[in-house]
Amino acid sequence: MPKFYDKVNVLRKPQWLKIRLQSNEGSAEVERIVKEHSLHTICSSGLCPNKAECWRRRTATFMILGDICTRGCRFCATKTGIPLAPDASEPEKLAESVRLMGLRHVVVTSVTRDDLPDGGARHWAAVVEAVRRQNPDATIELLIPDLDARADLIEIVAASKPDIIGHNIETVERLTPLVRSRAKYRTSLRTLEIISKQMGAVSKSGLMVGLGESDDEVLQTLRDLRDVGVEIVTLGQYLRPSLEHYPVAAYITPEKFEWYRLQALEMGFSYCASAPMVRSSYLADAALESVKRKMSE
Repeated sequence: MPKFYDKVNVLRKPQWLKIRLQSNEGSAEVERIVKEHSLHTICSSGLCPNKAECWRRRTATFMILGDICTRGCRFCATKTGIPLAPDASEPEKLAESVRLMGLRHVVVTSVTRDDLPDGGARHWAAVVEAVRRQNPDATIELLIPDLDARADLIEIVAASKPDIIGHNIETVERLTPLVRSRAKYRTSLRTLEIISKQMGAVSKSGLMVGLGESDDEVLQTLRDLRDVGVEIVTLGQYLRPSLEHYPVAAYITPEKFEWYRLQALEMGFSYCASAPMVRSSYLADAALESVKRKMSE
């Protein structure tokens, strides 16, 4: 396998991954609101390919607890280092941004904060409570770190009553030590099991493909997620943020993504978004509506 900084064997992107990046009035307005309130979005820090589309629709995934992560996964574009203390004013500023943007479905994620005794759990809860106060009709989706699979910390987050709590498994078990060296596959599964079975919340997870996994490994990961109660799953193509990041092993065809989607639905997931450009927060409101319909049947 090439080194992470190796400039040899860089795969050429296929046509289906080439998108036109463009700014527009709607995306400029979202960017203005985010900057005015000194907020961070995973749309920007994570180099999301859907940023222009989502911002044009006046939606964004907010990233709380700063923009510096304590882990440094090899697939991720987010900065790594020693983060600043949490901003106590962030929950209210974020809630105000949601109001100004007129969001109906709010997605919040964060960097991993292993430096904090509670992993940021209380800050998460404060964000949900602030958004609820200012935006009582909005639905709220959280994409949390693993919180070391500590039920006491996950309970703090769940008690704030978000509509969805997600945690991304990211990749198959075999590749986890290579791609997420400071995380553990089984810890992520345990976190999701606590969310689903102990807290009774709607749970969600996502994984990237194109890292060198086999079809059997993808299907086993989907089965593992379903076994711990995950209702919503997303699959998308891994795109290397830079030549210093983990290399792309393959570009998966749209047809294979559709096959993954059908396999996931057969396993019993309430909703599966699976396509090359899908990211865990993409069209997240549609996933929630699908789960609500299934639960009402």
